[in-house]
Amino acid sequence: MLGYRWDGTQSRLFFRIVPDSYNDVKLIDFLIQLRKEFRHRRLILLWDGLPSHRSRQMTAYLEDQRQWLSVVRLPAYAPELNAVESVWSNIQGKELANLCTEDLGEKVMGVRDGFIRIHSQKRLPHSFLKHAGLSFDRHVR
Repeated sequence: MLGYRWDGTQSRLFFRIVPDSYNDVKLIDFLIQLRKEFRHRRLILLWDGLPSHRSRQMTAYLEDQRQWLSVVRLPAYAPELNAVESVWSNIQGKELANLCTEDLGEKVMGVRDGFIRIHSQKRLPHSFLKHAGLSFDRHVR
């Protein structure tokens, strides 16, 4: 997940590597941890069309979280509007480029190295947002 401060001055990457695929249970747990990270702050979540984002269990959970979490859904298949897709593309073009291994641990380390690199470059996460055609209105508070 890419997180941006409301005025666009700061960004952070949040990630969790889980066995198998993400599902609604794992995503809800991620959101619970995210809420702890952002105590007493409201968040706007831009979400793609992943089925786990739209499940009955997720829909019910999100309904109960409206006091701190708003969800804006991206069109069903529009990866160009999802800034996180640029994160993955960037890591695949750098840390994971030409990495042929059967050891999942090496890939995980490559992904972590990519996240560290992206996080250390203040402008790079904002370029992903810009590439998706999104921006902040600095006059809104």
